[in-house]
Amino acid sequence: MNKMSKPNFIIFLTDDQGYGDLSCMGATDFSTPNLDQMAESGVRFTDWYSNSPVCSPSRASLLTGRYPGNAGVRAILEGHRTATGLPTEVPTIASALKKIGYYTAMSGKWHLGLAEGSRPHDHGFTDWFGFMAGCIDYYSHIYYWEMNRDGKSQYHDLWENGKGIRRNGEYFTELITEYAIKYIRRSLELDKPFLLYIPYNAPHYPMHAPEKYLERFPNLKWDRQIMAAMLSAMDDSVGKIIDELKKHDLFDNTITFFQSDNGPSRESRNWLDGNLDPYYGGSTGKLKGHKFSLFEGGIRSPAIINWPKNIPSGQVINEPGVAMDIFPTFLTAAGVDLNQYELDGKNILPMVIEGKKSSHDGLFWEMNEQTAVRKDKWKLVLNGHLVEDVPSEDNVHLSDLENDMAESINLKEKYPQITKELKKIAQDWRTGIENRWENEWLPKANSTTGYVKKK
Repeated sequence: MNKMSKPNFIIFLTDDQGYGDLSCMGATDFSTPNLDQMAESGVRFTDWYSNSPVCSPSRASLLTGRYPGNAGVRAILEGHRTATGLPTEVPTIASALKKIGYYTAMSGKWHLGLAEGSRPHDHGFTDWFGFMAGCIDYYSHIYYWEMNRDGKSQYHDLWENGKGIRRNGEYFTELITEYAIKYIRRSLELDKPFLLYIPYNAPHYPMHAPEKYLERFPNLKWDRQIMAAMLSAMDDSVGKIIDELKKHDLFDNTITFFQSDNGPSRESRNWLDGNLDPYYGGSTGKLKGHKFSLFEGGIRSPAIINWPKNIPSGQVINEPGVAMDIFPTFLTAAGVDLNQYELDGKNILPMVIEGKKSSHDGLFWEMNEQTAVRKDKWKLVLNGHLVEDVPSEDNVHLSDLENDMAESINLKEKYPQITKELKKIAQDWRTGIENRWENEWLPKANSTTGYVKKK
């Protein structure tokens, strides 16, 4: 495969966007026309997942093609300047594509380590813009957890290629798009195919949106209005980036992929005026659970893939897929032999091009004491939480997702043998993760919540 025939790649990732927060996924109170068009001309997935119900492990899986525990990131990473994150010895989709001549760039949220050695350029990105911690003010670009809290110093968290920059007063979603377009043009100057990773911070708190977007939804309640405005700004940005691809005749041979990092937040952590306020604007649709939960609402994500040159348009695929599948899919499309990489994800090109079944025999998740497995239509959740630190009433919950995607009926008593079998494979998988964690990752730990020893 010569340079000119190699596809370009774009990953759009949103932050805390719920399964029901996209009009092509069922939202009726606001629209996302550009993403809807991307789905119409490509593939929309109904059963797509994040690898984690929180951001850092989810992002690690997307970029490495591994389960979080096999990638070295199992929890939300801290935001202090010395926090380490994704181990440098774990290949990323950026480092793998850079090795074969791709121009690689990121514009948006990193959250996989702030210390030197843990930054985007340490993981294969030639150029990058954005912030490194978990959340920032959309206008001042100050690390949000340090705002309005006595005794804590604020710090500015906006970077370009490792150097702090200032763009005070400019809306971060629009800045991400500005740099994404800049990087597309840079790839043309270099005459190289490109990987562009665009992790938007929207609609993660703080809930900020310019008036021009709020005005589109005058009849919505405040929390839903600002969610709609933030997602509308993001959708506009997707449209601008796709227009840039079309302008340069790049669209047909660019694989664009979209998903959210996890389900919508129910956190009371929005210091908009110094107060601790809950936020209820995001929607899981019919799904149970939210961010931090291994029920479907915490991990099932809106997802779209588009490649006009090769993927038939207008498809809706119900086969399960997961974020870690993107690494092997993109590398296969680029002509790379996957045998040189340790991967848990599967190449989904046969599924989206030829209509084949998912290659996954089962999918697994873990989050603190929670463990979950999906095998065919069956889903088992052990010690499941509905939201952060609020356990479910069911320590063992079996669902038939084909007939009950809301996980509303616990079938553990009706199907004890299935429950027993799934519990065993889930526990065996979790044991493997824990053993590797103890033997490989913990000895390298460096004061970050991604590397907490069991008490």
